[in-house]
Amino acid sequence: MKILITGGAGFIGSAVVRRAVADGHQVVNVDALTYSANLENVAGVAGDPGYAFEQADICDETAVRSIFARHRPDAVMHLAAESHNDRAIEGPLDFVRTNVMGTAVLLEAARAHWAALPAARKGSFRFHHVSTDEVFGALGEDGDFTEATPYDPNSPYSSSKAGADHLVRAWGRTYGMPVVLTNCSNNYGPFQFPEKLIPTVITRALEGKTIPVYGDGRQVRDWLHVDDHAEALLLVLGKGRLGETYCIGGDATKRNIEVIQMLCAHLDAMAPANTPHAEKISFVTDRPGHDFRYSIDASKLKAELGWEPRMPLLAGLEDTVRWYVDNRDWVEGIRQRGFQSERLGLVKA
Repeated sequence: MKILITGGAGFIGSAVVRRAVADGHQVVNVDALTYSANLENVAGVAGDPGYAFEQADICDETAVRSIFARHRPDAVMHLAAESHNDRAIEGPLDFVRTNVMGTAVLLEAARAHWAALPAARKGSFRFHHVSTDEVFGALGEDGDFTEATPYDPNSPYSSSKAGADHLVRAWGRTYGMPVVLTNCSNNYGPFQFPEKLIPTVITRALEGKTIPVYGDGRQVRDWLHVDDHAEALLLVLGKGRLGETYCIGGDATKRNIEVIQMLCAHLDAMAPANTPHAEKISFVTDRPGHDFRYSIDASKLKAELGWEPRMPLLAGLEDTVRWYVDNRDWVEGIRQRGFQSERLGLVKA
């Protein structure tokens, strides 16, 4: 099919683009190319005859409708979003604009396109909205998020994503649009922008800098390798039941400090320093509204579609550290565009 993927130059979006092209789909990558987007992430598929790129802001109604008219996609995968929690605290209105208003603009453009399709194509059209487990708020010491967990977002970022989720469901129920939603746990892997927890730890360690850890580092997250996530997303797009939500998790729940220590051990093996990297860990003031624990129950996705994560956490972290060690020029390119890792703390984790 021809899939219009928003945010396809970002971390998760580019993994979906690469996987979709490899699977034989045509892809229209729509990205505004804001600070965290990088066309190098999709350079490996840029020459494929089934790939097209459109630079556009999803809040630009005229541009979005024009893209639908030119490309006439069979499906939409909506991944474009502002997702950095620290940035959301500093500037929440940017998150409301992109995540809420941008989703509404995209839904309306998709609805107009869907309504005008011939009957056969109209019946197979899909709008897949990709969201986060953060919309559910925080868990205590036990329990898991499921598709039935009530929404209870605690940050400007998660609240804006919750708003987008509600809009997608409303378009499905009010207009009969064929929608499906997914809520994922923390992603990691190659090409992740170095303001998120895992690439922050790796890149700062490689530079010989301190490794900042929010609070006491005991926050718990469920870690999902981005390639496993991309596989799950395309499976849901093709076979998920319309109107349904699917939680996607990595079955790899760890405290942040445990993950950081695992990364330091891999760094000691691949890029040894004068002292063990773990000695560079520095505990810093926690950020406001920092959720304590996330954990995903992905049993619905496994039962209905047969999906489960393939990448064990220890091997996935090793693979990720190796990628950053071998691709320091990618990080340097980001730095040359003006990103300074010291400006922001650890996020989404």
